[in-house]
Amino acid sequence: MDLSNKRPTERFSGLAETYAKHRPTYPAKAIDFIISHCGLTNESTVADVGCGTGISTRLLAERGLHVIGIEPNDDMRQKAIAAEEQSSNSPTINYRSASAERTGLDDNSIDAVVAAQAFHWFRAEPTLAEFLRILRPGGWVVLLWNERDDNDEFTRAYSSVIRMTEEARQTEDARQASGRVLLESSLFDRASKTDIAHFQEMTEDEAIGRAFSSSYSPKDEPTRQLWKAGLTSAFKRFQSAGKVRLVYRTSVYSAQKSAG
Repeated sequence: MDLSNKRPTERFSGLAETYAKHRPTYPAKAIDFIISHCGLTNESTVADVGCGTGISTRLLAERGLHVIGIEPNDDMRQKAIAAEEQSSNSPTINYRSASAERTGLDDNSIDAVVAAQAFHWFRAEPTLAEFLRILRPGGWVVLLWNERDDNDEFTRAYSSVIRMTEEARQTEDARQASGRVLLESSLFDRASKTDIAHFQEMTEDEAIGRAFSSSYSPKDEPTRQLWKAGLTSAFKRFQSAGKVRLVYRTSVYSAQKSAG
């Protein structure tokens, strides 16, 4: 299923506050892997494309990288800018309004392009061609997603609630398949995938907020109430000391532009 025709730029309007509050971060080991695997240094420039509220952008900037955050949704981008202004670390990030297919960045100007929890919303072929254009020779494309690990009992129960709607199932299935596009692309070399364990510890309100931060969360009140009831039931079954753990695999897909 192609999600790029599902109004991806508009879908997150009005969700910025919930998204920033309830979405998980990415594990330090994933950021360590990206920096090491891609050979990034304090002199490197990274484009974080589809950066949303800046969760991954800030993690990269905090490692001393020069980061350009590309985000077409005004609500999400303004939330990212506000978070940077409030940060005590004061990382230097340049946020821009642009699309994945037309970033507006110069040819051969970027050491790595990162898309965190975003590539499934892009038109894959023109986006990868754009990434190839802006990358320096030897530069890297990195796609990453926090994917729920249903081997965990609570996570499996949580997933069964989320996937009760057709839109959620279609969106998640398309998202889970989208990393293969990079692995199979003829534009890049040395394609690989690495999985890193991750989790998010949450209260009941946070678990419900996490679910409703999704673009495919139901808009009609009866289905919203079904979601809330199902999530509350799952929380009460598996909580310990008022909290649960949602378990993830952080999947990191990477491929390199030829240095020749």
